[in-house]
Amino acid sequence: MTKNITCIVCPKGCKIIVEHNNGEIIDISGYTCKRGYSYACDETIDPKRTITTTMKNENGATVSVKTDKPIKKGLMFECMKVINSTVVKFPVHIGDILIKNILDTDVNIVATSNA
Repeated sequence: MTKNITCIVCPKGCKIIVEHNNGEIIDISGYTCKRGYSYACDETIDPKRTITTTMKNENGATVSVKTDKPIKKGLMFECMKVINSTVVKFPVHIGDILIKNILDTDVNIVATSNA
Protein backbone atom coordinates (compact mmCIF):
# COMPACT_ATOMS: atom_id res chain seq x y z
CA MET A 1 0.00 0.00 0.00
CA THR A 2 1.00 3.60 -0.49
CA LYS A 3 0.31 6.34 2.03
CA ASN A 4 0.83 10.03 1.25
CA ILE A 5 1.66 12.11 4.31
CA THR A 6 2.26 15.82 4.74
CA CYS A 7 4.83 16.18 7.50
CA ILE A 8 3.77 18.56 10.30
CA VAL A 9 6.99 18.50 12.33
CA CYS A 10 8.32 21.75 10.85
CA PRO A 11 6.96 24.50 8.56
CA LYS A 12 8.41 22.89 5.40
CA GLY A 13 5.46 20.49 5.09
CA CYS A 14 7.34 17.83 3.15
CA LYS A 15 5.16 15.53 1.05
CA ILE A 16 6.21 12.07 2.16
CA ILE A 17 5.31 8.83 0.40
CA VAL A 18 5.34 5.66 2.49
CA GLU A 19 5.18 2.21 0.94
CA HIS A 20 4.04 -0.35 3.53
CA ASN A 21 2.59 -3.82 3.80
CA ASN A 22 1.04 -5.55 6.84
CA GLY A 23 2.45 -3.05 9.35
CA GLU A 24 5.92 -3.11 7.83
CA ILE A 25 7.46 -0.12 6.08
CA ILE A 26 9.01 -1.01 2.75
CA ASP A 27 10.17 2.44 1.57
CA ILE A 28 9.88 6.11 2.54
CA SER A 29 10.61 9.02 0.21
CA GLY A 30 10.10 12.77 0.15
CA TYR A 31 11.36 13.61 3.65
CA THR A 32 14.20 16.10 4.06
CA CYS A 33 15.23 15.42 7.66
CA LYS A 34 15.33 12.65 10.28
CA ARG A 35 12.33 14.13 12.07
CA GLY A 36 10.24 13.79 8.92
CA TYR A 37 11.33 10.19 8.52
CA SER A 38 10.38 9.41 12.14
CA TYR A 39 7.06 11.20 11.78
CA ALA A 40 6.21 9.20 8.65
CA CYS A 41 7.10 5.91 10.37
CA ASP A 42 5.01 6.74 13.43
CA GLU A 43 2.07 8.04 11.41
CA THR A 44 2.01 4.89 9.29
CA ILE A 45 2.59 2.23 11.95
CA ASP A 46 1.38 3.76 15.24
CA PRO A 47 -0.30 7.18 14.82
CA LYS A 48 -0.61 9.35 17.92
CA ARG A 49 -2.34 12.62 18.71
CA THR A 50 -2.29 15.27 21.41
CA ILE A 51 -5.77 15.84 22.80
CA THR A 52 -6.84 19.38 23.70
CA THR A 53 -10.25 19.90 25.28
CA THR A 54 -11.97 21.19 28.41
CA MET A 55 -13.07 19.71 31.73
CA LYS A 56 -15.94 20.85 33.93
CA ASN A 57 -16.17 21.51 37.66
CA GLU A 58 -19.22 21.05 39.93
CA ASN A 59 -20.66 24.44 38.89
CA GLY A 60 -20.35 23.79 35.15
CA ALA A 61 -17.38 26.15 34.69
CA THR A 62 -14.58 24.79 32.48
CA VAL A 63 -10.80 24.67 32.39
CA SER A 64 -8.76 23.94 29.27
CA VAL A 65 -6.68 20.75 29.34
CA LYS A 66 -4.43 18.63 27.13
CA THR A 67 -2.49 15.39 27.17
CA ASP A 68 1.10 15.90 28.29
CA LYS A 69 2.25 13.48 25.55
CA PRO A 70 0.60 12.23 22.38
CA ILE A 71 -1.76 9.29 22.89
CA LYS A 72 -2.47 6.48 20.43
CA LYS A 73 -5.01 7.68 17.90
CA GLY A 74 -7.19 4.61 18.48
CA LEU A 75 -7.63 5.56 22.16
CA MET A 76 -8.82 9.12 21.55
CA PHE A 77 -12.57 8.47 21.93
CA GLU A 78 -12.11 6.31 25.02
CA CYS A 79 -9.83 8.99 26.48
CA MET A 80 -12.48 11.65 25.83
CA LYS A 81 -15.09 9.53 27.63
CA VAL A 82 -12.89 9.52 30.73
CA ILE A 83 -12.19 13.25 30.48
CA ASN A 84 -15.87 14.10 29.97
CA SER A 85 -16.95 11.98 32.93
CA THR A 86 -14.40 13.55 35.31
CA VAL A 87 -15.33 16.60 37.38
CA VAL A 88 -12.38 18.72 38.45
CA LYS A 89 -12.19 20.69 41.71
CA PHE A 90 -11.16 24.34 41.44
CA PRO A 91 -8.80 26.08 41.94
CA VAL A 92 -6.67 24.70 39.11
CA HIS A 93 -3.32 26.05 37.94
CA ILE A 94 -1.52 25.67 34.64
CA GLY A 95 0.41 22.39 34.64
CA ASP A 96 -1.68 20.68 37.35
CA ILE A 97 -2.23 16.99 36.60
CA LEU A 98 -5.99 16.49 36.60
CA ILE A 99 -6.04 12.85 35.46
CA LYS A 100 -2.92 10.78 36.03
CA ASN A 101 -1.98 7.89 33.71
CA ILE A 102 -5.23 7.97 31.72
CA LEU A 103 -6.18 4.50 30.42
CA ASP A 104 -2.87 3.13 31.75
CA THR A 105 -1.00 4.90 28.93
CA ASP A 106 1.57 6.82 31.02
CA VAL A 107 -0.09 9.98 29.66
CA ASN A 108 -1.50 12.62 32.00
CA ILE A 109 -4.27 15.17 31.46
CA VAL A 110 -2.92 18.56 32.52
CA ALA A 111 -4.46 22.00 32.92
CA THR A 112 -3.49 24.58 30.30
CA SER A 113 -5.17 27.50 32.05
CA ASN A 114 -5.87 28.72 35.57
CA ALA A 115 -9.39 28.38 36.92
